[in-house]
Amino acid sequence: MLLPKLISLGGPVMWLLLITSAMAITVFIERLLHYHRAQINSMEFIEGIRNVLRQANVVEAISICEATPGPVPRLVKAAILSRDSGREGVREALEEAGLMEVPRLEEKLNLLATIAQIAPLIGLFGTTLGMIDTFSVVSENGLYSQVEDLAGGVWRALICTASGLGIAIPCYAAYNYLVSRVNSIVLDMEKASTEIVTIVSATQPSS
Repeated sequence: MLLPKLISLGGPVMWLLLITSAMAITVFIERLLHYHRAQINSMEFIEGIRNVLRQANVVEAISICEATPGPVPRLVKAAILSRDSGREGVREALEEAGLMEVPRLEEKLNLLATIAQIAPLIGLFGTTLGMIDTFSVVSENGLYSQVEDLAGGVWRALICTASGLGIAIPCYAAYNYLVSRVNSIVLDMEKASTEIVTIVSATQPSS
C-alpha cells in the first residue's frame, strides 16, 4: 500500500506521526555524524602530542588540539593550559572539561527517547479516534450499517496503531545504539585522561 493512501486512510494523526518520524531520523543522522567526527584514535593523537611537548613546543600542541575535532583533543588542550598548576591541577582541569563534554555527547538523545515513548501513544490516540468513528456509524445506522461505512474507522485504527509501533521500535534501537556510541567515547576519554596527566606532568616547566 502506497504511503499517500496510508496517510489518507490513517487520518490527521498520521501527519503527526510523520512529523515525529522525520524528527527522529534527523536527530539520529545528526548524532551519528557528530559521533563519527568525535571518535578519533585517541592513543595515536596523544602520542603525537607527547612528541610535540617533548620538544617544548606548547603552542603547536595547542594548535593541533584546536584543529582536531572531538572531546579528547579538548581535554588535552585543557590539560596543557593548566600544566603550570601541577598534577592535581591538571586532574581538576580534566574533570571540569569532561563535565562539559559529556552533555555535548548526550545532547538530543532525550528527544529520540521521547519519540520512542510517545509514538505508540500517538498511534493509540489515532486508534481511539478511528474506533469512535466506527461506533458513531453503528450508532447512527444500527443493524443497517454497511461494511464500507465501518471500514474507514477500522482502517484508521489499525494504520495508526501499526504506524506508532513502526516508529517506536526503530527509535528504541537507534537510541540504544547511540547510547553505546556515547559510552564508547566516554570510555575513550577516561583512558586518554590517564595518559594526558602523565604526559603533561612529565613535561611541565621547571619552577
